[in-house]
Amino acid sequence: MLTREIEIPQRPWTSAEAFRHCERITREHYENFPVASLLLPKERRKYVCAIYAFARTADDFADEPGLTTAERIESLNSWELQLNECLSGNARHRVFAALAETIDRFQIPPELFRSLLQAFRQDVTTHRYKTFAGVLDYCLNSANPVGRLVLLLFNYRSESLAELSDSICTALQLTNFWQDIRVDAGRDRIYVPAEDMKEFSYTEEELTNMTFNPEFKRLLSFEIERTRDLFLRGKPLLSEVGKDLVFELKLTWNGGMKILEKIERNHYDVFRNRPILTLSNKVGIFFSSMLA
Repeated sequence: MLTREIEIPQRPWTSAEAFRHCERITREHYENFPVASLLLPKERRKYVCAIYAFARTADDFADEPGLTTAERIESLNSWELQLNECLSGNARHRVFAALAETIDRFQIPPELFRSLLQAFRQDVTTHRYKTFAGVLDYCLNSANPVGRLVLLLFNYRSESLAELSDSICTALQLTNFWQDIRVDAGRDRIYVPAEDMKEFSYTEEELTNMTFNPEFKRLLSFEIERTRDLFLRGKPLLSEVGKDLVFELKLTWNGGMKILEKIERNHYDVFRNRPILTLSNKVGIFFSSMLA
C-alpha cells in the first residue's frame, strides 16, 4: 500500500541503504526504454536510480487503484513535503536520502522535481485535452524534466542541449500515449486532442468503444508523423554528448522510433495490437545503435 512509502523511518538511512532501495525499485519495473542501463558509467547509475525511484513512486500514487482523487492528491502533496524537507537536510525516506545526495552532488534545480509532481497531479485531475498545445504543456512537466535531469547528471548544462532533449522527451511521451491508447481509455484517460479527433471525424465515443476504422487510421497517422518530427528535431543531441551518455541516448531514441514504426506496421490498430519492443527488437536496436 502507499502508506509504506510515506512512513517515517525509525532510524537514519545510510547512503548505501538509500541507493540500494532505489536500485531495487528500478529493477522491479519494466520500461520500454532503458533505465539505469548497464551501459551507463557505473558511478552514475545509482543517481539515475534515485531520480527514477522518486518519479516511479509518485507515478504509483497517481495510478494505484482503489484510491479516491483526494487520497491521490494527498499522497502527492505528502511526497512533495518530503522533497522540501530533504532539501532542508531532513530526509525521512530512503528515496529522499538518495535524492538529497544526488541533488547536492550535481547541483540540480529542485524545480525539475516539482514539475514532475505537477504532472502527476494533472494525471489525477485532467483526463481530456482539447488541443495539442495542451498535451505539449503536459509533456513540459511530465517528460522534459527527465531528460534535463539526465543531462545534469552527466554535467551537460547548456540550454541548447536541454532544448534538444525536450524534443526527444516530448516525442517519447507522445509515443507512449499512442502506444497505450487502449490502456489509457480503460482508465478513462484520453490524450488524443479533441481538436484532432474533430478534424478527422472520429469521436470520443468511438475511441472509448475502441472502434477501429479509416478515420482512426488517418488520425493516428497524423499523430505519429508529428511525433516523428519531434524525434528528428531532437536527434542532433546524439552528436553533441560524449561517449559517457551517447549510447544510452541512441538506445532510447531508436527505441522510441521503433515503437512508431511498429504502430505503422500494425496499420495503426493499437486496440488489438499494443506495440512493444520484443527481445529481437531490442537486440536489433542495440546493434544499430552501436554501429551508428
